[in-house]
Amino acid sequence: RGIPREPGARWTEPGCQSCTCQGGQVLCDTVSCSVPCSHPLPAPAGGCCPTCTGCLHEGVARDDGDVFSPSDGNCTVCVCLAGNVSCLSPECPPGSCPSPSLADCCSCNPDKCNFRGHTYAHGARFSLDGDDCTTCVCQGGEVECSFTPCPVLDCPQHQRHLGPGQCCSTCRDPPAPAGCFLDDNGVEFPVGQIWSPGDPCELCICQADGSVSCQRTDCVETCPYPIRIPGQCCPDCSAGCTYMGRIFSNNETFPSALDPCLSCICLVR
Repeated sequence: RGIPREPGARWTEPGCQSCTCQGGQVLCDTVSCSVPCSHPLPAPAGGCCPTCTGCLHEGVARDDGDVFSPSDGNCTVCVCLAGNVSCLSPECPPGSCPSPSLADCCSCNPDKCNFRGHTYAHGARFSLDGDDCTTCVCQGGEVECSFTPCPVLDCPQHQRHLGPGQCCSTCRDPPAPAGCFLDDNGVEFPVGQIWSPGDPCELCICQADGSVSCQRTDCVETCPYPIRIPGQCCPDCSAGCTYMGRIFSNNETFPSALDPCLSCICLVR
């Protein structure tokens, strides 16, 4: 191929051909690879022989020292060491499964449970005779029982009630209010009671649910000289007249406070 070779020289041609120059002739043969491992990696680019610096397992390249599990291995663990793959499987006891961790890896049939004269399959849940508040479960030949969890109640203790056949207490409805209790002065009014809280123009009533409803009175009657009677909300225009702080009835005459010679009369208009 236009390149001089010394006698006895060896070289590799494309296609993994090993060639040598002997007596003026070129002799070529396919490269012979010695692979001292069980799961070699394919030859790197430009190389002819596989390498044992890693492992090829199920089509996946693994680095030397990698620990992995095969895709169909039941808890099997494998390790890549110098191109060799070694796998270990757990030793499963015959018959029943002694613990849940081994039951996940081993193909075994968990023990049934014999409890109070009854036989239960592994994983079965049941209640004790006459006690629906206790739940039991069969786990590998052993029965574990626990009480039914109850929700947290937000009512006081005296309002809690445990009914027949119930496992958890419930909150009773609070008793209906008998009246309206006013915290400011300690007075309790019966349902339907109407009173004035101090302002004669405001009236309050005690509702059936124990609440207090109040409403103000609007005065619509007006007159030039209204009379305000103590304890009465609206001024009275027909009660008489007020003069110098005194109240006079309709048609009543009285002397003037400014001139004793003048006489005044109350006229309701």
